[in-house]
Amino acid sequence: MIDRDDVLRELGLAPSWRLRRSPSGQAGTRGDGAAAALASTADLPMPAAEAQARRERIATLDYDRLVADIAACTACALCKTRRKTVPGVGDVAAQWMFIGEAPGADEDAQGEPFVGAAGQLLDNMLMALGLERASNVYIANVLKCRPPGNRAPEPLEAQACGPYLDRQIDLVAPRLIVALGKSAACRLLEVDASVASLRNRVHRYRGIPMIVTYHPAYLLRTPADKAKAWEDLLFARRTLREAVAAPAVG
Repeated sequence: MIDRDDVLRELGLAPSWRLRRSPSGQAGTRGDGAAAALASTADLPMPAAEAQARRERIATLDYDRLVADIAACTACALCKTRRKTVPGVGDVAAQWMFIGEAPGADEDAQGEPFVGAAGQLLDNMLMALGLERASNVYIANVLKCRPPGNRAPEPLEAQACGPYLDRQIDLVAPRLIVALGKSAACRLLEVDASVASLRNRVHRYRGIPMIVTYHPAYLLRTPADKAKAWEDLLFARRTLREAVAAPAVG
């Protein structure tokens, strides 16, 4: 087991993962009463041929056209309740790609992932690794629109957004993916498992090494697990270094 404090002192990082207050002085929460009152969506599945044609079309888009396509998307009922689509942010040639669950209220208002309290914590986590979201890091979510009340993504919603996420991954071509939380990890791995059971292992998605760790929103509620998240980030960094050092295949 890695001793977090010893490792931090040795690396000279010594991060302090504190929740920074917003200008209003509020820490922020996932969801609001009005959105929570909305009923869960119950979309009908897209016909298989239509879904395949849509996936093939999305797979041809460059980055700018992909962002525009996401903004115009009506593939599921979330288009009726969103304020802004939230495609992703960061370096489009990054080695690191972080994938979360879905936009929250702050993200829905600003059109950028991880800008609320959980985003502030994620920025501190990146800073501890010597990273920042504008350089060598790309951040995205499984869903590109906020679910009402910030509930978990429904299967049909994740399926509708799947081609967008896959195209983002292909365009960015990261050397490492970090799945933040159970929802993102289970969607990418097509399993139903806990984060605890998926940690400390190198998975793969679209041929790319993937590490699973806790979602920053969970860490805000369960600060005792920040030490485990730090271990996961160190494991991710070692995995990335090994991936970069490995000879190219093909």
